Amino acid sequence: MLDFATGTAVTLLSFVFVITVVVTIHELGHYWAARACRVKIDAFSIGFGPRIFGWTDKRGVEWKVSWIPLGGYVRFAGDSNAASLPDGEELEELRQDIIAVEGPAAVRDYFQFKPVWQRAFITIAGPAANFILTIAVFTALLLMVGLPVLKPRVGEVIPGSAAAAAGFQPGDLVRTVDGKPVEGFDDLKRYVILRTGDPIVFGVERAGRPVTLTATPTRGEDVDVTGAKVQVGSLGVRPRQTAADWSIRRFNPIEAAGRGTTMTFEVLGLSLRYISRVVTGRESAEQLGGPVGIARAAGAVTQQAADFEGSVWLKAANVGLNLLQLIAVISVGIGFLNLLPIPVLDGGHLLFYGYEAVARRPLDARIQAAGFQVGLALLLGLMLFVTWNDLKKTPLFHSIGGLFS
Repeated sequence: MLDFATGTAVTLLSFVFVITVVVTIHELGHYWAARACRVKIDAFSIGFGPRIFGWTDKRGVEWKVSWIPLGGYVRFAGDSNAASLPDGEELEELRQDIIAVEGPAAVRDYFQFKPVWQRAFITIAGPAANFILTIAVFTALLLMVGLPVLKPRVGEVIPGSAAAAAGFQPGDLVRTVDGKPVEGFDDLKRYVILRTGDPIVFGVERAGRPVTLTATPTRGEDVDVTGAKVQVGSLGVRPRQTAADWSIRRFNPIEAAGRGTTMTFEVLGLSLRYISRVVTGRESAEQLGGPVGIARAAGAVTQQAADFEGSVWLKAANVGLNLLQLIAVISVGIGFLNLLPIPVLDGGHLLFYGYEAVARRPLDARIQAAGFQVGLALLLGLMLFVTWNDLKKTPLFHSIGGLFS
């Protein structure tokens, strides 16, 4: 019971830490963009619900930490709805209220009366901050520990696999995939996992000679960081892992920043490719995850890092590095999710701003309200779906399922 309680506490604390960092940076993106555009801000909250503690700064912004650590928000002065998108009639009422209380000059300080390009800039700054966070984390990790690289050399070819059918042999060193250079075995794996059924041309070095092989990945079973089994594209090779096959690549600050940016867009590209394949029916949606999956991943990487042999300080450093890497990946996902053109998300706000820029007037409030209701329903449906996906991967689910099998 103590182990279960301890594991649950570790998972919850790790999850709260990861989500708090990612969401706080997202909201700070909105905040600093609003500050740059001289927007009047009422509050910045980490978490939702009743306030635990906080303070009010000299600009009148209330900074607070609230009881429900599952997000956060920036509240602009004069917000009349969740979108900060009142229609023409509401805008005029708000304008008159501001003039009556603060005078005509105060109108220009309100988000709703800023030019549409400034409102769009403030909106997109949240997702942009998430991408910047990921680049910064990857860059820091590359500078601190470098990049572990396992040569993409074949150690074993699984009988009956796509690799066996293509003619791969132990000792083959994969140099390119579809003409793109391969640095390490992880690059090879990432390229293959979302290409089930797609022929791939491999440039291979065999006994010092170039060989070209074509293989079509099949769907195979893999294990994610939490130990859950997932179905992904599989080539059917295992890497050779002698000491000579491992190396650590070091970077100077400029190289690290460049590679960190590349890694960020690689993660984003994988997300886009996966979504597109789900939409076209070429991949299962079972890999879509939500808060439960993030919590399990945070708990798993924390526990794995804590099991590292060494002093308490080494364990703590290992935990920190692993959580930073998870923060980087989750941050990309949050940034990408918020750019989807769904009302209630930043992408939905941008969609409405696009209409306003073309039509020269805000969208009717009734249409906005309907859009936000549909968007909220879609978002809640997605959350239920990904939570079900996450729960299906938990040991408790399989234990309960076993009672009825």
